[in-house]
Amino acid sequence: MNDKLVFLGLLYFVQGIPYGLQSSLLPVYLRGAGHSLTRIGLTKILYFPWVLKVLWAPLVDRVGTKRLWLVATVSGLALTCLSSAALSPEAHIWGVAGTLLAMNALASVQDIAVDGAAVGLLKGRSELGLGNTAQVVGYKAGSVFAGGGLLAVIDVAGWGPMFMLLAFVYFGVALFVWGAPVLDDELLKGQAEGRRGVQSDAVHPWRVWRKLLSVPGTPWTMIYVLTYKLGEQGAVTMFPLFLLDNHMTARELGFWNGVIAMGFSICGSSLGGLLLSQFSIGSLMRRVFVMRTVSMVFQSSLLTVLEPSPLMKVMAVLSLSVQHFLGGLITTLTFTTMMHCTQRAEESVQATHYSFLSTLEVLGKLMFSALAGGLVDWVGYPTAFLLFLVLSAGTALHVWRATDTGALREQLKEQPK
Repeated sequence: MNDKLVFLGLLYFVQGIPYGLQSSLLPVYLRGAGHSLTRIGLTKILYFPWVLKVLWAPLVDRVGTKRLWLVATVSGLALTCLSSAALSPEAHIWGVAGTLLAMNALASVQDIAVDGAAVGLLKGRSELGLGNTAQVVGYKAGSVFAGGGLLAVIDVAGWGPMFMLLAFVYFGVALFVWGAPVLDDELLKGQAEGRRGVQSDAVHPWRVWRKLLSVPGTPWTMIYVLTYKLGEQGAVTMFPLFLLDNHMTARELGFWNGVIAMGFSICGSSLGGLLLSQFSIGSLMRRVFVMRTVSMVFQSSLLTVLEPSPLMKVMAVLSLSVQHFLGGLITTLTFTTMMHCTQRAEESVQATHYSFLSTLEVLGKLMFSALAGGLVDWVGYPTAFLLFLVLSAGTALHVWRATDTGALREQLKEQPK
Protein backbone atom coordinates (compact mmCIF):
# COMPACT_ATOMS: atom_id res chain seq x y z
CA MET A 1 0.00 0.00 0.00
CA ASN A 2 2.86 2.42 0.78
CA ASP A 3 4.25 1.97 -2.74
CA LYS A 4 0.87 2.86 -4.20
CA LEU A 5 0.57 6.00 -2.07
CA VAL A 6 4.06 7.21 -2.97
CA PHE A 7 3.46 6.53 -6.65
CA LEU A 8 0.08 8.32 -6.75
CA GLY A 9 1.17 11.16 -4.47
CA LEU A 10 4.22 11.95 -6.60
CA LEU A 11 2.24 11.98 -9.85
CA TYR A 12 -0.46 14.21 -8.39
CA PHE A 13 2.28 16.46 -6.99
CA VAL A 14 3.67 17.26 -10.44
CA GLN A 15 0.14 17.53 -11.78
CA GLY A 16 -0.58 20.33 -9.31
CA ILE A 17 2.33 22.49 -10.46
CA PRO A 18 0.52 24.19 -13.40
CA TYR A 19 -2.43 24.97 -11.14
CA GLY A 20 -0.13 26.57 -8.57
CA LEU A 21 1.52 28.74 -11.19
CA GLN A 22 -1.82 30.05 -12.44
CA SER A 23 -3.86 30.24 -9.24
CA SER A 24 -1.25 31.83 -6.95
CA LEU A 25 1.28 33.58 -9.20
CA LEU A 26 -0.64 35.02 -12.17
CA PRO A 27 -3.50 36.78 -10.29
CA VAL A 28 -1.13 38.58 -7.89
CA TYR A 29 1.33 39.39 -10.69
CA LEU A 30 -1.38 40.79 -12.97
CA ARG A 31 -3.15 42.72 -10.19
CA GLY A 32 0.17 44.27 -9.22
CA ALA A 33 0.59 45.35 -12.85
CA GLY A 34 -2.76 47.16 -12.70
CA HIS A 35 -5.03 44.71 -14.54
CA SER A 36 -8.77 44.58 -13.76
CA LEU A 37 -10.41 41.76 -11.85
CA THR A 38 -12.39 40.91 -14.98
CA ARG A 39 -9.22 40.39 -17.02
CA ILE A 40 -7.61 38.39 -14.21
CA GLY A 41 -10.68 36.17 -14.05
CA LEU A 42 -10.46 35.50 -17.79
CA THR A 43 -7.01 33.93 -17.33
CA LYS A 44 -8.97 30.91 -16.08
CA ILE A 45 -9.51 30.15 -19.78
CA LEU A 46 -6.02 28.63 -19.69
CA TYR A 47 -7.60 25.76 -17.71
CA PHE A 48 -9.85 24.95 -20.68
CA PRO A 49 -7.98 21.75 -21.70
CA TRP A 50 -9.24 20.21 -18.45
CA VAL A 51 -12.80 20.64 -19.65
CA LEU A 52 -12.02 18.79 -22.89
CA LYS A 53 -10.19 15.86 -21.35
CA VAL A 54 -13.29 13.65 -21.39
CA LEU A 55 -13.07 13.75 -25.21
CA TRP A 56 -9.68 12.04 -25.27
CA ALA A 57 -10.16 9.86 -22.20
CA PRO A 58 -11.32 6.88 -24.37
CA LEU A 59 -8.09 7.24 -26.39
CA VAL A 60 -6.00 6.89 -23.21
CA ASP A 61 -8.10 3.83 -22.30
CA ARG A 62 -7.73 2.28 -25.74
CA VAL A 63 -4.18 3.05 -26.94
CA GLY A 64 -0.93 2.11 -25.23
CA THR A 65 -0.44 1.56 -21.50
CA LYS A 66 -0.80 3.76 -18.45
CA ARG A 67 2.98 3.75 -18.02
CA LEU A 68 3.54 4.96 -21.59
CA TRP A 69 1.01 7.78 -21.26
CA LEU A 70 2.43 8.90 -17.91
CA VAL A 71 6.04 8.95 -19.08
CA ALA A 72 5.11 10.79 -22.30
CA THR A 73 3.03 13.49 -20.60
CA VAL A 74 5.44 14.12 -17.72
CA SER A 75 8.35 14.36 -20.18
CA GLY A 76 6.30 16.78 -22.26
CA LEU A 77 5.75 18.92 -19.17
CA ALA A 78 9.51 18.99 -18.61
CA LEU A 79 10.11 20.20 -22.17
CA THR A 80 7.40 22.85 -21.78
CA CYS A 81 9.10 24.16 -18.63
CA LEU A 82 12.37 24.44 -20.55
CA SER A 83 10.53 26.57 -23.11
CA SER A 84 9.07 28.76 -20.36
CA ALA A 85 12.54 29.27 -18.89
CA ALA A 86 13.59 31.01 -22.10
CA LEU A 87 10.71 33.50 -21.91
CA SER A 88 10.07 36.61 -19.83
CA PRO A 89 6.53 37.33 -18.57
CA GLU A 90 7.07 41.07 -19.09
CA ALA A 91 8.23 40.79 -22.71
CA HIS A 92 6.53 37.55 -23.82
CA ILE A 93 3.18 37.47 -22.02
CA TRP A 94 1.46 35.61 -24.87
CA GLY A 95 4.31 33.11 -25.07
CA VAL A 96 4.03 32.48 -21.32
CA ALA A 97 0.25 32.06 -21.69
CA GLY A 98 0.88 29.56 -24.50
CA THR A 99 3.27 27.48 -22.42
CA LEU A 100 0.83 27.47 -19.49
CA LEU A 101 -1.94 26.36 -21.85
CA ALA A 102 0.31 23.55 -23.11
CA MET A 103 1.12 22.55 -19.52
CA ASN A 104 -2.59 22.32 -18.74
CA ALA A 105 -3.20 20.19 -21.85
CA LEU A 106 -0.41 17.77 -20.92
CA ALA A 107 -1.43 17.69 -17.26
CA SER A 108 -5.04 16.92 -18.21
CA VAL A 109 -3.92 13.88 -20.25
CA GLN A 110 -1.66 12.82 -17.39
CA ASP A 111 -4.64 13.11 -15.06
CA ILE A 112 -6.65 10.63 -17.14
CA ALA A 113 -3.83 8.09 -16.99
CA VAL A 114 -3.12 8.48 -13.28
CA ASP A 115 -6.83 8.42 -12.39
CA GLY A 116 -7.18 5.20 -14.36
CA ALA A 117 -4.17 3.81 -12.50
CA ALA A 118 -5.69 4.84 -9.14
CA VAL A 119 -9.04 3.18 -9.93
CA GLY A 120 -7.19 -0.06 -10.73
CA LEU A 121 -4.72 0.08 -7.86
CA LEU A 122 -6.93 1.08 -4.92
CA LYS A 123 -8.97 -1.77 -3.44
CA GLY A 124 -11.37 -1.52 -0.52
CA ARG A 125 -12.73 1.45 1.36
CA SER A 126 -9.64 2.05 3.50
CA GLU A 127 -7.36 2.18 0.44
CA LEU A 128 -9.82 4.52 -1.29
CA GLY A 129 -9.66 6.99 1.59
CA LEU A 130 -5.87 6.92 1.84
CA GLY A 131 -5.44 6.95 -1.94
CA ASN A 132 -7.66 9.98 -2.40
CA THR A 133 -5.84 11.69 0.44
CA ALA A 134 -2.57 11.09 -1.44
CA GLN A 135 -4.25 12.50 -4.55
CA VAL A 136 -5.50 15.71 -2.98
CA VAL A 137 -2.49 16.29 -0.71
CA GLY A 138 -0.03 15.58 -3.53
CA TYR A 139 -1.85 17.92 -5.90
CA LYS A 140 -2.00 20.75 -3.36
CA ALA A 141 1.61 20.23 -2.32
CA GLY A 142 2.57 20.66 -5.97
CA SER A 143 0.46 23.81 -6.10
CA VAL A 144 2.22 25.22 -3.02
CA PHE A 145 5.63 24.28 -4.41
CA ALA A 146 4.96 26.05 -7.71
CA GLY A 147 2.70 28.93 -6.70
CA GLY A 148 3.62 29.89 -3.17
CA GLY A 149 7.29 29.03 -3.53
CA LEU A 150 7.68 30.82 -6.85
CA LEU A 151 5.88 33.94 -5.64
CA ALA A 152 8.07 34.08 -2.54
CA VAL A 153 11.46 33.62 -4.21
CA ILE A 154 10.99 34.94 -7.77
CA ASP A 155 12.84 38.16 -6.90
CA VAL A 156 15.85 36.08 -5.82
CA ALA A 157 15.88 33.15 -8.24
CA GLY A 158 14.27 34.77 -11.26
CA TRP A 159 11.78 33.39 -13.78
CA GLY A 160 14.21 31.31 -15.87
CA PRO A 161 15.99 29.42 -13.06
CA MET A 162 12.68 28.56 -11.42
CA PHE A 163 11.36 26.93 -14.57
CA MET A 164 14.67 25.12 -15.03
CA LEU A 165 14.15 23.66 -11.56
CA LEU A 166 10.62 22.57 -12.49
CA ALA A 167 11.96 20.93 -15.67
CA PHE A 168 14.43 18.85 -13.64
CA VAL A 169 11.63 17.83 -11.28
CA TYR A 170 9.48 16.63 -14.18
CA PHE A 171 12.35 14.73 -15.82
CA GLY A 172 13.08 13.01 -12.49
CA VAL A 173 9.47 11.94 -12.07
CA ALA A 174 9.36 10.63 -15.65
CA LEU A 175 12.34 8.36 -14.88
CA PHE A 176 10.67 7.21 -11.66
CA VAL A 177 7.44 6.28 -13.48
CA TRP A 178 9.36 4.44 -16.20
CA GLY A 179 10.82 2.04 -13.64
CA ALA A 180 7.93 1.96 -11.12
CA PRO A 181 7.07 -1.69 -10.32
CA VAL A 182 3.63 -0.78 -8.96
CA LEU A 183 2.27 -0.61 -12.53
CA ASP A 184 3.24 -4.21 -13.16
CA ASP A 185 0.71 -5.75 -10.77
CA GLU A 186 -2.90 -4.88 -9.98
CA LEU A 187 -3.31 -2.30 -12.72
CA LEU A 188 -2.51 -4.66 -15.56
CA LYS A 189 -4.91 -7.30 -14.33
CA GLY A 190 -7.89 -7.47 -16.65
CA GLN A 191 -6.52 -4.69 -18.88
CA ALA A 192 -6.83 -6.75 -22.04
CA GLU A 193 -10.52 -7.50 -21.45
CA GLY A 194 -11.24 -3.87 -20.65
CA ARG A 195 -9.49 -2.65 -23.79
CA ARG A 196 -11.42 -5.05 -25.98
CA GLY A 197 -14.64 -3.74 -24.45
CA VAL A 198 -13.71 -0.16 -25.23
CA GLN A 199 -12.73 -1.03 -28.80
CA SER A 200 -16.12 -2.58 -29.44
CA ASP A 201 -17.82 0.51 -28.04
CA ALA A 202 -15.65 2.84 -30.11
CA VAL A 203 -17.75 2.09 -33.19
CA HIS A 204 -20.87 3.15 -31.26
CA PRO A 205 -19.84 5.94 -28.86
CA TRP A 206 -23.41 6.40 -27.59
CA ARG A 207 -23.03 3.00 -25.93
CA VAL A 208 -20.19 4.40 -23.84
CA TRP A 209 -22.30 7.36 -22.73
CA ARG A 210 -25.20 5.05 -21.93
CA LYS A 211 -22.90 2.94 -19.78
CA LEU A 212 -21.55 6.03 -18.03
CA LEU A 213 -24.96 7.47 -17.19
CA SER A 214 -26.39 4.13 -16.09
CA VAL A 215 -23.80 3.67 -13.33
CA PRO A 216 -25.65 3.89 -9.97
CA GLY A 217 -25.32 7.30 -8.34
CA THR A 218 -23.97 9.03 -11.45
CA PRO A 219 -26.77 11.61 -12.03
CA TRP A 220 -26.59 12.91 -8.44
CA THR A 221 -22.79 12.92 -8.49
CA MET A 222 -22.80 14.91 -11.74
CA ILE A 223 -24.94 17.67 -10.22
CA TYR A 224 -22.92 17.62 -7.01
CA VAL A 225 -19.46 17.98 -8.60
CA LEU A 226 -20.72 20.78 -10.84
CA THR A 227 -21.98 22.85 -7.92
CA TYR A 228 -20.19 21.93 -4.67
CA LYS A 229 -17.39 24.51 -5.08
CA LEU A 230 -19.31 27.42 -6.62
CA GLY A 231 -19.55 29.73 -3.61
CA GLU A 232 -16.23 28.65 -2.15
CA GLN A 233 -14.42 29.09 -5.46
CA GLY A 234 -15.64 32.65 -5.82
CA ALA A 235 -14.45 33.51 -2.32
CA VAL A 236 -11.11 31.71 -2.70
CA THR A 237 -10.45 33.60 -5.94
CA MET A 238 -11.56 37.08 -4.86
CA PHE A 239 -10.79 37.39 -1.13
CA PRO A 240 -6.98 37.34 -1.65
CA LEU A 241 -7.35 40.11 -4.24
CA PHE A 242 -9.47 42.12 -1.78
CA LEU A 243 -6.59 41.77 0.70
CA LEU A 244 -4.11 42.84 -1.98
CA ASP A 245 -6.20 45.93 -2.72
CA ASN A 246 -6.59 46.94 0.91
CA HIS A 247 -4.43 45.15 3.47
CA MET A 248 -1.44 43.15 2.19
CA THR A 249 1.52 43.42 -0.15
CA ALA A 250 2.09 40.83 -2.87
CA ARG A 251 4.90 39.24 -0.85
CA GLU A 252 2.74 38.99 2.27
CA LEU A 253 -0.13 37.56 0.29
CA GLY A 254 2.16 35.02 -1.38
CA PHE A 255 3.28 33.78 2.02
CA TRP A 256 -0.05 33.76 3.88
CA ASN A 257 -2.29 32.63 1.02
CA GLY A 258 0.18 30.69 -1.15
CA VAL A 259 2.00 28.83 1.63
CA ILE A 260 0.31 29.00 5.04
CA ALA A 261 -3.31 28.75 3.88
CA MET A 262 -2.43 26.00 1.41
CA GLY A 263 -0.67 24.22 4.26
CA PHE A 264 -3.98 24.24 6.13
CA SER A 265 -5.66 22.92 2.98
CA ILE A 266 -3.23 20.00 2.91
CA CYS A 267 -3.93 19.34 6.61
CA GLY A 268 -7.65 19.30 5.89
CA SER A 269 -7.18 16.88 3.01
CA SER A 270 -5.03 14.61 5.17
CA LEU A 271 -7.57 14.68 7.98
CA GLY A 272 -10.27 13.72 5.48
CA GLY A 273 -8.49 10.45 4.73
CA LEU A 274 -8.17 9.65 8.43
CA LEU A 275 -11.80 10.49 9.19
CA LEU A 276 -13.00 8.27 6.35
CA SER A 277 -11.50 5.29 8.18
CA GLN A 278 -13.62 6.12 11.24
CA PHE A 279 -16.89 7.62 9.98
CA SER A 280 -19.23 7.24 7.03
CA ILE A 281 -18.72 9.69 4.19
CA GLY A 282 -22.31 10.93 4.30
CA SER A 283 -22.21 11.98 7.94
CA LEU A 284 -18.88 13.74 7.39
CA MET A 285 -20.08 15.63 4.33
CA ARG A 286 -23.20 17.15 5.83
CA ARG A 287 -21.34 18.44 8.90
CA VAL A 288 -18.38 19.86 7.00
CA PHE A 289 -20.57 21.66 4.47
CA VAL A 290 -22.44 23.43 7.27
CA MET A 291 -19.10 24.44 8.83
CA ARG A 292 -17.96 25.85 5.48
CA THR A 293 -21.09 28.00 5.24
CA VAL A 294 -20.47 29.41 8.72
CA SER A 295 -16.84 30.20 7.81
CA MET A 296 -18.01 32.12 4.74
CA VAL A 297 -20.28 34.26 6.94
CA PHE A 298 -17.22 35.21 8.98
CA GLN A 299 -15.13 35.96 5.89
CA SER A 300 -17.88 38.08 4.33
CA SER A 301 -18.05 40.20 7.48
CA LEU A 302 -14.39 41.16 7.02
CA LEU A 303 -15.20 42.93 3.74
CA THR A 304 -16.60 45.85 5.73
CA VAL A 305 -13.13 46.63 7.14
CA LEU A 306 -11.13 48.75 4.70
CA GLU A 307 -8.61 50.39 7.04
CA PRO A 308 -5.37 48.37 7.33
CA SER A 309 -4.57 47.16 10.84
CA PRO A 310 -2.69 44.28 12.51
CA LEU A 311 -5.98 42.89 13.85
CA MET A 312 -7.49 42.82 10.37
CA LYS A 313 -4.47 40.91 9.05
CA VAL A 314 -4.83 38.36 11.84
CA MET A 315 -8.56 37.93 11.11
CA ALA A 316 -7.88 37.65 7.38
CA VAL A 317 -5.21 34.98 7.85
CA LEU A 318 -7.53 33.09 10.22
CA SER A 319 -10.33 33.26 7.65
CA LEU A 320 -8.07 32.06 4.83
CA SER A 321 -6.72 29.22 6.95
CA VAL A 322 -10.15 27.96 8.03
CA GLN A 323 -11.49 28.32 4.49
CA HIS A 324 -8.65 26.31 2.97
CA PHE A 325 -8.73 23.70 5.75
CA LEU A 326 -12.43 23.00 5.20
CA GLY A 327 -11.99 23.19 1.42
CA GLY A 328 -9.24 20.56 1.56
CA LEU A 329 -11.39 18.31 3.71
CA ILE A 330 -14.35 18.65 1.35
CA THR A 331 -12.17 17.96 -1.69
CA THR A 332 -10.95 14.65 -0.25
CA LEU A 333 -14.52 13.60 0.57
CA THR A 334 -15.64 14.62 -2.92
CA PHE A 335 -12.97 12.71 -4.82
CA THR A 336 -13.61 9.66 -2.67
CA THR A 337 -17.31 9.90 -3.55
CA MET A 338 -16.42 10.18 -7.23
CA MET A 339 -14.12 7.16 -7.14
CA HIS A 340 -16.63 5.14 -5.16
CA CYS A 341 -19.19 5.87 -7.89
CA THR A 342 -16.69 5.02 -10.67
CA GLN A 343 -15.84 1.64 -9.16
CA ARG A 344 -19.43 0.61 -9.77
CA ALA A 345 -18.91 1.03 -13.52
CA GLU A 346 -17.71 -1.64 -15.94
CA GLU A 347 -13.92 -1.89 -15.98
CA SER A 348 -13.80 -1.00 -19.68
CA VAL A 349 -15.20 2.50 -19.01
CA GLN A 350 -13.92 3.24 -15.51
CA ALA A 351 -11.18 5.66 -16.57
CA THR A 352 -13.59 7.44 -18.91
CA HIS A 353 -16.28 7.57 -16.21
CA TYR A 354 -13.91 9.09 -13.66
CA SER A 355 -12.55 11.54 -16.24
CA PHE A 356 -16.13 12.54 -17.05
CA LEU A 357 -16.88 13.29 -13.39
CA SER A 358 -13.60 15.13 -12.85
CA THR A 359 -14.22 17.17 -16.02
CA LEU A 360 -17.55 18.31 -14.62
CA GLU A 361 -15.80 19.13 -11.34
CA VAL A 362 -13.27 21.32 -13.15
CA LEU A 363 -15.98 22.86 -15.36
CA GLY A 364 -18.03 23.97 -12.36
CA LYS A 365 -15.03 25.66 -10.73
CA LEU A 366 -13.68 27.10 -13.99
CA MET A 367 -16.88 28.77 -15.14
CA PHE A 368 -17.52 30.50 -11.83
CA SER A 369 -13.88 31.49 -11.31
CA ALA A 370 -13.82 33.12 -14.75
CA LEU A 371 -16.98 35.10 -13.96
CA ALA A 372 -16.21 35.99 -10.34
CA GLY A 373 -13.87 38.88 -11.23
CA GLY A 374 -16.40 40.47 -13.56
CA LEU A 375 -19.09 40.05 -10.91
CA VAL A 376 -17.00 41.87 -8.30
CA ASP A 377 -16.15 44.66 -10.77
CA TRP A 378 -19.89 45.01 -11.50
CA VAL A 379 -21.54 44.86 -8.05
CA GLY A 380 -18.62 45.18 -5.63
CA TYR A 381 -17.14 42.83 -3.06
CA PRO A 382 -19.98 42.80 -0.46
CA THR A 383 -22.80 41.96 -2.89
CA ALA A 384 -20.68 39.38 -4.74
CA PHE A 385 -19.77 37.66 -1.48
CA LEU A 386 -23.42 37.56 -0.49
CA LEU A 387 -24.05 35.56 -3.66
CA PHE A 388 -21.10 33.29 -2.84
CA LEU A 389 -22.61 32.69 0.60
CA VAL A 390 -26.03 31.83 -0.83
CA LEU A 391 -24.46 29.34 -3.26
CA SER A 392 -22.47 27.73 -0.46
CA ALA A 393 -25.58 27.39 1.71
CA GLY A 394 -27.49 25.89 -1.23
CA THR A 395 -24.82 23.23 -1.70
CA ALA A 396 -24.94 22.38 2.01
CA LEU A 397 -28.71 21.91 1.72
CA HIS A 398 -28.25 19.73 -1.38
CA VAL A 399 -25.82 17.45 0.48
CA TRP A 400 -27.97 17.34 3.62
CA ARG A 401 -31.04 16.26 1.64
CA ALA A 402 -29.01 13.59 -0.17
CA THR A 403 -27.95 12.05 3.15
CA ASP A 404 -31.59 11.82 4.24
CA THR A 405 -33.42 10.74 1.10
CA GLY A 406 -31.01 10.66 -1.84
CA ALA A 407 -27.79 9.23 -3.21
CA LEU A 408 -25.77 9.51 0.02
CA ARG A 409 -28.32 7.79 2.23
CA GLU A 410 -26.86 4.35 1.59
CA GLN A 411 -23.33 5.60 2.24
CA LEU A 412 -24.49 7.29 5.46
CA LYS A 413 -25.62 3.92 6.78
CA GLU A 414 -22.38 2.19 5.80
CA GLN A 415 -19.80 1.76 8.53
CA PRO A 416 -16.09 2.13 7.74
CA LYS A 417 -14.23 -1.09 7.00
